[in-house]
Amino acid sequence: QLQLVESGGGLVQPGGSLRLSCAASGFTLDYYAIGWFRQAPGKEREGVACASSSISNSGNTTNYADAVKGRFTISRDNAKNTVYLQMNSLKPEDTAVYYCAADDLGFCSAYVCYCNSYWGQGTQVTVSS
Repeated sequence: QLQLVESGGGLVQPGGSLRLSCAASGFTLDYYAIGWFRQAPGKEREGVACASSSISNSGNTTNYADAVKGRFTISRDNAKNTVYLQMNSLKPEDTAVYYCAADDLGFCSAYVCYCNSYWGQGTQVTVSS
């Protein structure tokens, strides 16, 4: 079955860290552009970070929204066919449901991934004391 499965969300205090995982099954994630998005209650979904594929012209680059730059990092573990979003120095305003998305024909427009082929189910991140 072709799918993305997310994990790693939870409740964390301000200043804490979480690592979200986005595991692919049925396709090789390294060949896909990857986007991380989030949607807070009452707000529209927004792009957080984007990583181009290893075979794209831009070659495995990453971009981040200003709100998370310097705190969030995308990484790939090709052996596990998984992409991670490491989130450090978390703030209450980071509270949202986080989604990963992947597309073999997708691309990064700055930190927004034009990715529609596959979406994860979402994982809740709550930053609160």
